[in-house]
Amino acid sequence: MSAPGPAAQRAARLLRWYPKGWRSRYGEEFAELLISDIGERPRSRSRTADVIRGGIVARLASAGLCGCAPEAAAQVRASLAALACCAAVFLGIGGAMWSQLTIGWQWSEPDTVGTTVATVVMSGAMLIFGVLALLAALPVAWGVVSRMARGGRRGLLGPSALFLVGLAVVVVGGRHFGNGWPGTGGHPWARQGLVPGGVAAFSWASTLSVSSFWAHPAALASFPLAELAWMALSPLAVAGVVAGAATAVRRAELSPGVLGFEIRLGIAACVTMAVFLGGCCAWIIDRAPGPGNLFHPGAIDVAGTVVMTVALAVAWQAVGQARTGAGRPRGPDAPHQARAGGA
Repeated sequence: MSAPGPAAQRAARLLRWYPKGWRSRYGEEFAELLISDIGERPRSRSRTADVIRGGIVARLASAGLCGCAPEAAAQVRASLAALACCAAVFLGIGGAMWSQLTIGWQWSEPDTVGTTVATVVMSGAMLIFGVLALLAALPVAWGVVSRMARGGRRGLLGPSALFLVGLAVVVVGGRHFGNGWPGTGGHPWARQGLVPGGVAAFSWASTLSVSSFWAHPAALASFPLAELAWMALSPLAVAGVVAGAATAVRRAELSPGVLGFEIRLGIAACVTMAVFLGGCCAWIIDRAPGPGNLFHPGAIDVAGTVVMTVALAVAWQAVGQARTGAGRPRGPDAPHQARAGGA
């Protein structure tokens, strides 16, 4: 067999902008069009730009953030998986900021209303996040276990194992390193027990990697080796939990009722994110260091707030796409996917 010509090689490179699922469905036909066009126009910036744009749109559609998937249920599952990823990013950064406030709260009462309101609001939002996460996980876990019990283990064993291993690492490591929580030994005052010490310590230990010390290698070198290893390992464990859960959601055969329930929980999660973000903004705008500089917001908190804002915007887009998919009639709709991918 002869090797592919230069036009075919260029077409193959351009096709890499599109996700694997799109290429398997439309790649052969689209490659022929590209090869023909390359033969007529060997150099065309507009063609390259159009393929790149189409590939990005196709990848966003595959992630459930725009366009329409061939199957409505698949679009809803993809959007919910994207929502879960956005929520994980939001909570990872938000948890680190909240932990910073809870440490100061254990040692002294804030001397400004803004910081007090921010701590109370963010603590209430974290409680709601916990309830929503539990409500969202139970139906998905039941669906995965039920499908595996019926013999449908293919495609679910790997994500389930990844989720369980990552969760075990986060729980064990968070409990172990939580023993070094800086909030221990604070001076008692009237509302010191707003957040249970064990919960605050676990949140602090689980988000140790979100730290400005990464920009100060000399200070970071003074950390114990075990703590440095945990700071490097914990993000990978959390990523494993999120990746396993998102993949399981995309592959599990969830009923329309469960998908609708998850969408409603997603809307509630976005509203809670907005409330939490409002508390963060109140704290940063207040800019009061508080007693002993315990509540001082730093540059990493400002950057974290920007990232959380982006995560909230993407999460809301994912919820909107999930609602659109849930309202579509069920059945193949390949032309919409083709247009979404720029074919």
